[in-house]
Amino acid sequence: MEAIPVVVVFDVGKTNKKIFLFDENYQIVFERSARFIETCDEAGDACENLESLRLSIFDSLREIMRRKEFIIKAVNFSTYGASLVYIDEYGKPLAPLYNYLKPYPEALKDEFYNKYGGEEKIASETASPILGSLNSGMQLYRIKKEKPELFRQIHYALHLPQYLSYLVSGIECSDLTSIGCHTQLWDFTRKNYHDWVLKEGLDKKLAPIHQADEVFPAEFPGNLYKVGIGLHDSSAALIPYLINFHEPFVLISTGTWCITMNPFNVDPLSAEELEQDCLCYLQFKGKPVKASRIFSGYEHEQQVKRIGLYFGQGVSRYRNMRYNAIIADQLLASLKEEKVKIPKGKVWEFGSRDLSVFATDEEAYHQFMLDIVIQQHTSSSLVMNGDSVKRIFVDGGFSKNAIYMNLLARLFPKIEVFAASMAQATAIGTALAIHEHWNSKPMPNDIIELKYYATNNDKVL
Repeated sequence: MEAIPVVVVFDVGKTNKKIFLFDENYQIVFERSARFIETCDEAGDACENLESLRLSIFDSLREIMRRKEFIIKAVNFSTYGASLVYIDEYGKPLAPLYNYLKPYPEALKDEFYNKYGGEEKIASETASPILGSLNSGMQLYRIKKEKPELFRQIHYALHLPQYLSYLVSGIECSDLTSIGCHTQLWDFTRKNYHDWVLKEGLDKKLAPIHQADEVFPAEFPGNLYKVGIGLHDSSAALIPYLINFHEPFVLISTGTWCITMNPFNVDPLSAEELEQDCLCYLQFKGKPVKASRIFSGYEHEQQVKRIGLYFGQGVSRYRNMRYNAIIADQLLASLKEEKVKIPKGKVWEFGSRDLSVFATDEEAYHQFMLDIVIQQHTSSSLVMNGDSVKRIFVDGGFSKNAIYMNLLARLFPKIEVFAASMAQATAIGTALAIHEHWNSKPMPNDIIELKYYATNNDKVL
């Protein structure tokens, strides 16, 4: 039996670490998922176990190479953002992989923004809301100020995807999808590192920038596969849509966070948009992607427990609850009567609703989903750029929720709304980024399955 040519993709999330093998038709021919026990940094804060992650990369590659049914053509990586690995000149990590949720010192934060023109100026120029340690550039700035000896020893600060790539290729590099992900490092107007980065000398600690579709040879003798430079996961998930669709669209990627990405909106972020948690990513070709986000996935997880407990139902009941058009009509009619206006920057919280007013858990769950979809309408509208968007694609968990999808279609009556189904969009996008270097077949145009949700063109909001 002839060995199958494959690309290996390591998809590293905060919780789950996955490995996928795709054949030339982008079918998954092997997959595995693992979780690592977190370790702690010197302050006792939880952080990624970098050594376990490093060992798993090598162990997994060795295992795949022993399998005679596959021949590895390329390897690539996608990981969560806002995470830096500090290496010395020999590639050895000098510090823990600090958690992006680690509290940021207020005094140091104030000192920085006072020095460089204020929060609004920096946020606007770098398209990054003020997020503390989630702004990875601020992590490196903190090390320079609080740990000058460590800063002196740092040869390069690599974002996590590029560190994993370095382990296999031996080449240090930076990538725009990681740099352009709410880091406060990149000036979106000048299309270069921000002036503060140059003044602080941080650019000297950042490896040379390479293109996301670039590959390197594997470092180890005898291995003929190519190694991609790695991508930020949100940007990777957008790649299949950018390749397959060219008319203006937005993608609502739903998970713990529900992120609306509009790669066709190139307007600079306004102060008002930044205040409402909008930001810009850089997609794999280096163009800006305006995005907004809400914490709906987490809220869904909490509120279905509350509904289930009150009505004596298990939470699994709500995974596949059918859309009830009669209940939806009643709830939407009440919205019209009340002439509801969603306050800008505010979140409707179902958690404050009295569950005793609902006759059934079905009615309560429909109301909850309507509250979430109203929030989604408000959030997505921030980056829609007028009437130019013709389609909304929804992927992730909520794309499988018929109530969410039907209500979303009704709140966007002039736009075609689709549930997009694709096995592992982030991993496929990571593989597609280096398609020409490993795949002998043309770029695919049939890997996204779409389900259209019709609306009766009733305008609600």
